[in-house]
Amino acid sequence: MKGLFVTGTDTGVGKTLVGCAIAAALRARGVDVGVMKPVETGVGERGPLDALALAEASGSGDPIELVCPQRFALAAAPSVAAAGEGRVVDLRAIRSAWARLRERHAFALVEGAGGLLVPLRDDYAMADLARAIGLPLLVVARGALGTINHTLLTLEVAERRGLAVAGVVVSCGPAPLADADVANLAALRRALGTLLRGVIPTLAPGARTDPKAIDLDGLLAAHAEAAEQGESRDA
Repeated sequence: MKGLFVTGTDTGVGKTLVGCAIAAALRARGVDVGVMKPVETGVGERGPLDALALAEASGSGDPIELVCPQRFALAAAPSVAAAGEGRVVDLRAIRSAWARLRERHAFALVEGAGGLLVPLRDDYAMADLARAIGLPLLVVARGALGTINHTLLTLEVAERRGLAVAGVVVSCGPAPLADADVANLAALRRALGTLLRGVIPTLAPGARTDPKAIDLDGLLAAHAEAAEQGESRDA
């Protein structure tokens, strides 16, 4: 299966923003893109907004039950949000939805919740789900101070867990970066080297990302290489 598992260095770093930009860019190229947000928390009366945004960007036409099979009201880690409703995250439902989606599309974008070590259940983290789904990671990092540590920790966890990484995209968020943030981001650029696949500039709330800010061709080429690395680790 061709695709990417979009994870973040933290919550609210711009995973959905980046995912939507990639989905729309692939759709414009004529690629049949399926999207999935296996678990979304903080879901209100308007439904799972991240999942709905991804579905709109991709034009996949899949029912929301497949795109987002697990939804919870509390804006917390999935295991915590589920416990608040006297439930547990239904991994079987997620696997079933994923199996159906991967049969319907040529390319899949799967967006996690938070970062790799966010718990879905007490004994099951987002990294475990990424491993089960088997797609190379696209890591979304924030542009503000602290991003070097958060990004490198995420990459270290991915390596320890045997998760192939296709690239990193930095999302600068809605607030202008301070001088210290800009200098910090330059250091991160040097640390990442060719693994950096784009920087999303500061955007007003609700604004859409210019897909040109992401090196899609480089990301897709890295996807193929990362997928091969994942297969060799599994062998």
